Amino acid sequence: MTVYLNPMNDPMSCALDLAQHALSDGLSRVIDDYRPGYHLAPPAGWMNDPNGVVYFRGEYHVFYQHYPFEAKWGPMYWGHAKSADLVNWQHLPIALAPGDDFDRDGCFSGSAVVCGDTLALIYTGHTWLADVGDERYIRQVQCLATSVDGIRFVKHGAVIETAPQDSIMHFRDPKVWQEDDCWYLIAGARLGDVPLLPLYRSTDLHTWEFLDYVSSGSEGDGYMWECPDLFRLNGGDVLLYSPQGMQPEGYERLNKYQTGYRVGRLDSEWHFTGGPFIELDNGHDFYAAQTLLAADGRRLVWAWLDMWESPMPSQAHHWCGMLGLPRELELCADRLCVYPARELTALRKAPLPGTLWWGEYGTRWVPEVNGDMLEIHVHLDLLGCTDGPLGIALRCSDDGHEETLLYYDASLQRLVLDRSSSGAQVTGQRSVAIDPTQGQLELRVFLDRSSIEVFDENGRFTLSSRLYPRPDSLGVKLLASGSGGRVSIPKAWPLASAWL
Repeated sequence: MTVYLNPMNDPMSCALDLAQHALSDGLSRVIDDYRPGYHLAPPAGWMNDPNGVVYFRGEYHVFYQHYPFEAKWGPMYWGHAKSADLVNWQHLPIALAPGDDFDRDGCFSGSAVVCGDTLALIYTGHTWLADVGDERYIRQVQCLATSVDGIRFVKHGAVIETAPQDSIMHFRDPKVWQEDDCWYLIAGARLGDVPLLPLYRSTDLHTWEFLDYVSSGSEGDGYMWECPDLFRLNGGDVLLYSPQGMQPEGYERLNKYQTGYRVGRLDSEWHFTGGPFIELDNGHDFYAAQTLLAADGRRLVWAWLDMWESPMPSQAHHWCGMLGLPRELELCADRLCVYPARELTALRKAPLPGTLWWGEYGTRWVPEVNGDMLEIHVHLDLLGCTDGPLGIALRCSDDGHEETLLYYDASLQRLVLDRSSSGAQVTGQRSVAIDPTQGQLELRVFLDRSSIEVFDENGRFTLSSRLYPRPDSLGVKLLASGSGGRVSIPKAWPLASAWL
């Protein structure tokens, strides 16, 4: 269900009204073949970064970059959805529209915080100073908007009008948090081809003091760090960001851009020192992650489940973009462990029959497990496995033309997600290293019409990718080479829709 409001005396009301009408008109043209059933996606039009994820008056709010007029990137609005339980979601009216002098060409990404009884959005106002798309001539400022009801927002203009250095034009994606009696803001900035992370402090969200650069890049670190997030977790400091311009190395950083983190320490002089950059997800589609400190103390994270310059067949269906599942983060030594949010078990319907261990050569259909909205537990017994593949095939067509493969390759000692036959336009493999001495690999796999998310049961890795198979490609198979090793599906469930 979508709620439509047209508040009076709101300077944004005209722009928001036009956007809501465009969104309503777009709904009649949307084709649902690829639309997720339990992930956040726009009703119509375009979606990219999660903007503000926040817990406000007993509900989770997720804002996102949104263009309601077409299924392509354009002057950015802020879409808005909420949930009481991280499972069932409701679309709300668009929260922000561009058009003022300080955000004429886009309300770019930012964050949301609760200040007393008020919900505050801190975002980047974007202006093209030359031709649209010419990033050599832009102006980016940090802006504030507030709401007393969590739905209708009033803009307060630019609260940080200049970057720390005059030659910085790329200056965006503020993430704000509260510590003691002060607010802190970290943003991404670019000086030439050097990425910088400026840090600011405020007592009221309106007036900000520049403190220092938390961190800066060196050779090999890319030219811009988007969507930074700095938080303390289990006694350590974590710097999460999305670098642009890092080069691939072996099996790492194969996407155009990445999202990852460093674990370290923020000292008393506001300087972060830490370990190496580690990708947070190893699939094809995962970008612009942002975290939330939940009411119970858990650190949750959302990300855009797409990638710039990747195939996006749903654009022809008048919608594009989705967010990944909410995930829990824990710090385990010097790495983040990632788990699907525990609330997601509420999506499960009646369980499907599982399978016994199977290790014969070839493939075996599993007719009991079938569908496009599933949670599947996959166990791989690696003992004696000397060849590959050992795993499963998902979203299989009866004619054998479509399938998505998830398997252990013993020769590479890697778990591989292969979407070479995953449907319209997509291709390629992504993988993670596996220690074969661990004996058994336990995976949780979430399918949702045009996506797959793979979680290691122990939180050591995730693989998230978009898929675009035909609606009738629903089968599941077991795969084995017959040279040691076994595979089973001990548990599986069809999953319910999440939309109210």
